[in-house]
Amino acid sequence: MVSTRADERAAVTQTEHGQAEQVEELEPLPKKLVLGLAIGHGGMSILINLLGILLVFFYLPPDSEGLPQLVTDRTFLLVLNAVVLIAAAGRLTDAITDPLIAIFSDKSKHRLGRRIPFMTYAAVPAALLTLLMFVPPSSDAGTTNILWLLGIQVLLYFFLTAYVTPAFSLVADLGRTPAERLDLATWTSVAWAIGIVIAAMVTFLPSLFQGSGMSIVNSYQTSVALVCAVAAIAMLVPRFTIDEPRYARSEPSTLSPRETMNVVLSNQFFRYYLAADFAYFCGLMIIQTGLLYYVSVLLELEEALSAALLLLMVVVSMVLYPIVNAQAKKRSGKQLVIFAFVISAIDFFGVVFLGKYPIPNIVEAILLISLFAVPFAILSVLPGWILTDIAEHSANETGTATAGMFFAARTFMQKISQTVGVMLFALLTSFGRDIGDDLGIRLSGLAGVALYGLAAFLFRNYDEDKLRSDLAAARA
Repeated sequence: MVSTRADERAAVTQTEHGQAEQVEELEPLPKKLVLGLAIGHGGMSILINLLGILLVFFYLPPDSEGLPQLVTDRTFLLVLNAVVLIAAAGRLTDAITDPLIAIFSDKSKHRLGRRIPFMTYAAVPAALLTLLMFVPPSSDAGTTNILWLLGIQVLLYFFLTAYVTPAFSLVADLGRTPAERLDLATWTSVAWAIGIVIAAMVTFLPSLFQGSGMSIVNSYQTSVALVCAVAAIAMLVPRFTIDEPRYARSEPSTLSPRETMNVVLSNQFFRYYLAADFAYFCGLMIIQTGLLYYVSVLLELEEALSAALLLLMVVVSMVLYPIVNAQAKKRSGKQLVIFAFVISAIDFFGVVFLGKYPIPNIVEAILLISLFAVPFAILSVLPGWILTDIAEHSANETGTATAGMFFAARTFMQKISQTVGVMLFALLTSFGRDIGDDLGIRLSGLAGVALYGLAAFLFRNYDEDKLRSDLAAARA
């Protein structure tokens, strides 16, 4: 049985850097707990990635796909189309709800813990609202659908915030040592990758339903409903597998909201981390949103191939996860992250010339996605782990645990960056998104190069050596 906090004993151990330090002698966390947290992360991954993969494609499809255009593609202020504006909706409320959810979560004294109650109440509404994003009230590309999407998205991102921020904070709360936090980050990343594959099922499930006589729009909606149901079930699993009061460091924060914000935003390590993370997620959203276009427009292959390609990426990345985990314990996490940014930039540059290489198009697709699996494996695991160390360092410095606010700030910036990524891709489609008229799709590759190059440059300023040294001193 895993010991309670009252039974924990201090022991002097040797770190991987050869330094003696004082750590808590703890039995491993129960496998049921680790698996339950990972499944919950997989569920929220399904919803978030479903929106990234399908939203733009569903409402502004290529002419060759047979889907009706459900919102106008007329531009405003020369470059802003309806999908760009819709993708930005909800983020204004996030500026308020993200820190509020984090503060309420950090201060919570609920009998089930600080995080689990929020996750429990948010799971089903988040899944239902994701489905409603793909059930517009009108079959015409008029104002009604735009207003519907704007309203639904505000509600959707409120409930996603109420789940995502506490779920990420649990990694910091449950992990009591750097190695334990790295292992939790690894398993939740594996589940996140599997969530991407499940979300990608909406690219081939519609063809199965169409074979039974269902319309193309209804076939997509039915596929989304099935995937959202799986997500809702997965997101409820932590409620029944995690005894948060027993295993987590659940002492409520005593800081006021203003003091909490000051602690987070003034953290020297977090500022550079957040800037690089913003560029990363913006680029990731471009490749997720663009994949269907890369496959069907640039390579002129069946869009259902997208699911197989994402499955390939996940399989390759899962093979690499143990290597990333082991190397992160031995080497510099900072250098691994910068390496991943550089590889991502190279991969995006390859997008510019897709369909023009002297090799079969299917081979181009496989090479593109296989190369991206390398940085995906690194960036799925290490940034979350690094942030738990930053939160731990802050708790040591300030004497109060504010992990929720750190993850809220990251979640908020993720949403902003993902919105910027979708907006940027949707904006570029104005320059061509069809076979023979594909300039906008190719320009998205250059946008990715710029974003990942910027991420690599910014993360050079993250002082990993000082943070590790301070953490080792605090544990000694």
